[in-house]
Amino acid sequence: MLTKRMTIMLAITGLILGIVILWLVFMKVMTAKFIGAMSSQPQTVSSTVVGYEDWEPTISAVGTLKAQKGTDITPQLAGIVSDISFQSDSDVKAGDVLISFAAEDDIAKLKALEASADLARLTYNRSKELVRSRAVSQAQLDNATANLKSAEAQVAAQQALVDKKQIRAPFDGHVGIRLVDIGQYLAAGQKVTTLQALDPIFIDFTIPQRDVRLISTGQTVSVTTDAFPGQTFTGKILALDPKLDPVTRNISVRAELANPDRKLLPGMFGSITITTGAKEKKLTLPQTAITYNPYGETVFLVIKGEAGEDGKIPLKAKQKFVKTGTRRGDQVAIVEGVSEGDTVVTSGQLKLKNDTPLAINNDNPLPNDAAPVTQDQ
Repeated sequence: MLTKRMTIMLAITGLILGIVILWLVFMKVMTAKFIGAMSSQPQTVSSTVVGYEDWEPTISAVGTLKAQKGTDITPQLAGIVSDISFQSDSDVKAGDVLISFAAEDDIAKLKALEASADLARLTYNRSKELVRSRAVSQAQLDNATANLKSAEAQVAAQQALVDKKQIRAPFDGHVGIRLVDIGQYLAAGQKVTTLQALDPIFIDFTIPQRDVRLISTGQTVSVTTDAFPGQTFTGKILALDPKLDPVTRNISVRAELANPDRKLLPGMFGSITITTGAKEKKLTLPQTAITYNPYGETVFLVIKGEAGEDGKIPLKAKQKFVKTGTRRGDQVAIVEGVSEGDTVVTSGQLKLKNDTPLAINNDNPLPNDAAPVTQDQ
């Protein structure tokens, strides 16, 4: 009885295994047929023709705009605001009074000290005349001299205190938003407004060690910013740091830009381009055409196959290694691997291999701009 049951179980197990094996074989055959059918179907890609373009060697960097002169206006002493002499978002001249503090007590004390100084001066002059006739001693004259100097020093100290009750613009510039009101108590160091000299304006950026030999003071720079798409601001390199950052191996550079319309503001970032040589002809491709791999860069060429029975000549892919050079915008220079006039796939490479049939569709070409500009959405 046991032997019969074992036989039935083994038969059922064998049947199930047979069905599973047949199913796997069937799926493998169908998958192979599907892949074969798909591989025989042309893959739609976009393409471009390799050609020479004028290539101007440049260095690119990103920097931050900085005012030629800029500071936050703050008082040296605490006090109560008695007068505000500027408007928000306006121009001021060096020496203009911006804020005045209540200073009646200090002015009264200054006048009292001035009166004491005047008396000390009269005493000194009188003693100076009398000492000649020996009506007073030299010691008395020396004492009058000391009293005069002490009185004058007290006047100067009090005058300096009174002067600090007015905050003046340290240089010509443009003031920002007023942050105080009349009657408000200000602590020493509390911000009143910001003052910025905007024309010209600086832009600070860094350049890697390998490019240090290519830059120098006086060199022309072009700056763009997404605040003003399509507009380029031109300036010159003003200074280079005498040492590199030991961590990043970059050198700090400062350029100066004309800013008569005051469009550029401190704190903005800008994209910098520095031309480092004469124009030359180079083969170029869109960067999307290059496939970057650990073993090298490749492209897919579009080549013609053999004519079929219908007389049509099919297109197919051929993978090829290339050597790339410098980049600019959406483009990359090709040093070797392709020739002028070659047709190269620019999108759809992931589904390609050698001899994959191709269908070209360039209705929506990919960007291939040497100097792309950010567009507002």
